[in-house]
Amino acid sequence: MQVWLYTLISVTIVSLLSLIGIITLSFGKNTLRKILLFMVSFAVGGLFGDAFIHLIPEAFKELGAGLPTALFIISGIFIFFILEKFVRWHHCHAPISESHVHPVVTLNFIGDCVHNMIDGMIIGASYTVSIPIGITTSLAVILHEIPHEIGNFSIFVHGGLSIRNALGLNLLSALTAIFGAIISLFIGAHVQGYTTILMPITAGGFLYIAGSDLTPELHHGCDTKISESVWQFICMAAGVGIMSLLILLD
Repeated sequence: MQVWLYTLISVTIVSLLSLIGIITLSFGKNTLRKILLFMVSFAVGGLFGDAFIHLIPEAFKELGAGLPTALFIISGIFIFFILEKFVRWHHCHAPISESHVHPVVTLNFIGDCVHNMIDGMIIGASYTVSIPIGITTSLAVILHEIPHEIGNFSIFVHGGLSIRNALGLNLLSALTAIFGAIISLFIGAHVQGYTTILMPITAGGFLYIAGSDLTPELHHGCDTKISESVWQFICMAAGVGIMSLLILLD
């Protein structure tokens, strides 16, 4: 029951993050950009930290530091690469307008549903390993979900949806995380080795998100000030630091 309680609380928090987009409406474009870059920097550190400090060591302990574990980690990278390609392969060439809902809205909704369901499965599986692993993984998911959900909200609004409909659709896609968590808790209880295998796959997914998705965002533009870059590095280090401190939960 403790595992179920922690899991459902965590995925509910992750799902409610889908409503954070409404806050961005009060920020100017430049202010929002700076805030997002620092959030992304913190998320990069958190994801790398969770992968290298918690998930991969735990996978090595359960599966051994051999070829199978390495292949599972690489599989996680491939899975998230394919998931991202699924969303980006489709492009809409019609101009954005308020009277026309962009096909990118539908594609983004489908891709986000799958993404959030996988997040929920990851959180559920992590808690079945141990409460501390579940907490650190949930935190890593939350860190990368904040800029992700703001981005989704922006896509829905610019795709032709009203603010209310954009928030509703974003929340609906986020609720699939709860469904994914429940799937993991049921499978983990009946399928031997499920959580052990999903752990290195999760680590690979986090490495892909942090290295291929988020880090390049920090290098966009040539007008980045040195002070801004320093703060990005500090935020990344803070993300790793938080994951290092959470090792005390073990």
